Amino acid sequence: MTRIGFYSGSFDPVTLGHTDVIRRAATLLDRLVIGIGINPGKVPMFAADERVAMLEDEVRSITRATKTEIAVVTFSGLAVEAARANGAKVIVRGLRDGTDFDYEMQMAGMNGEMAPDIQTVYVAASPAVRHIAANLVRAIANMGGDPSPFVSEAVLKRLKAKSPKKA
Repeated sequence: MTRIGFYSGSFDPVTLGHTDVIRRAATLLDRLVIGIGINPGKVPMFAADERVAMLEDEVRSITRATKTEIAVVTFSGLAVEAARANGAKVIVRGLRDGTDFDYEMQMAGMNGEMAPDIQTVYVAASPAVRHIAANLVRAIANMGGDPSPFVSEAVLKRLKAKSPKKA
């Protein structure tokens, strides 16, 4: 039986925290589908196709190292439905702190009611990246700060190209 997981988020931009969770989740699964949520009510820094390309670049080395198949998709609507549509029996969620845990427990309960056949698995972020949040990375980049401690070199180049104030 193939163990398929679904890890969703906006990934705007992809941070070292995201790739930490992806790397660790990949060691538990045969296939990991990364779902980029598209919310028409939000205006992201990076378009959906840019986020797909960013993630594909970032996970290439993780795929090689773990031998786990990793796919990147976009979806709109409920993450639990996107997980089901991609054949996942596991929803992967990263946890940074207790605030994340409280929110994610509520989400897991709701998802469990809608899809009792899909389990939620939490991956605690490594201490070195636990503080990283994509919205803060965007704010730092947009205000001309240096987001380099929080993203890969490739993502940093993309951030610099998009930022109104150059770091």
